[in-house]
Amino acid sequence: MSTDSLPATWHGALHRLQTAGTPHVLATLITCQGSTPREPGARMVITNDDCFDTLGGGTFEWQTMQAARGLLNTRTSGFHLETFSLGGRSGQCCGGYVNVLLEVFLGSNIQLAIFGAGNVGCEIVSLCAPLPWQLHWYDSRPDAFPAESHHQPRLACHVLDDPLTGIAALPPHTHALVLTHDHAEDYALTAALLTRDDIASIGLIGSESKWASFSGRLKRNGYSEERIGRVRSPIGCVQNAKLRDKTPYAIALTVVTELLWLADASFVQETRGLDLPTARKLLTNLPMTTS
Repeated sequence: MSTDSLPATWHGALHRLQTAGTPHVLATLITCQGSTPREPGARMVITNDDCFDTLGGGTFEWQTMQAARGLLNTRTSGFHLETFSLGGRSGQCCGGYVNVLLEVFLGSNIQLAIFGAGNVGCEIVSLCAPLPWQLHWYDSRPDAFPAESHHQPRLACHVLDDPLTGIAALPPHTHALVLTHDHAEDYALTAALLTRDDIASIGLIGSESKWASFSGRLKRNGYSEERIGRVRSPIGCVQNAKLRDKTPYAIALTVVTELLWLADASFVQETRGLDLPTARKLLTNLPMTTS
């Protein structure tokens, strides 16, 4: 039998989602008492629009999925305990008690949008591959992306039909790089990015004269000095030094170095695990019933 035809197990889904940097929740049945659908240790993986494996089905499982998705939507990381009386809160007739531990993985902490699949864009994507970032790669030319890019984890390639539509779809707090093959497209993208207050940073490739032209045009189109000041151009100027090496790889190195510092400033460490006092209190207060 082909593995493609097998049902997705929780451990297979967990590996795939963590590799891809997709937000998800691992739900584990940690205690059971009385009549319950599954045994302790049963697990399922839940995303915003899918689930893998089962804790036993029924209303109790549906409520577990709702709780998990609520935590994903509020970006609440760490461990969370849900308690169900199978006959009370869950509306089931088993009559037992279950406690479910929800472990929330928020996916890639850093989102990066790269507009342009030219030489510098390709080098940036290659350098970012080992980093735990989610990459969104755009180009208006459908055949611009290298064939292998469609199989790279944490990388999504998009054909850019319209700058406004593409930028509207970006997740909040995304770092954006504009380096397309066309100056008019660069300007349209930069102007559209400046309409979003929740973009983490905006970098534009080009010379000082290109930026002088763009910034003057933005002023004439009604953008304030403060808003225009959000754009870094030229990108990759570490400590305001000018790089004499203009090869795509060298430029990409400086750009990714700059991004590492920007990303580090906005990095939020996910909570993993419980400290001993909290764990002791949690386990002491688990609801139990007499046999």
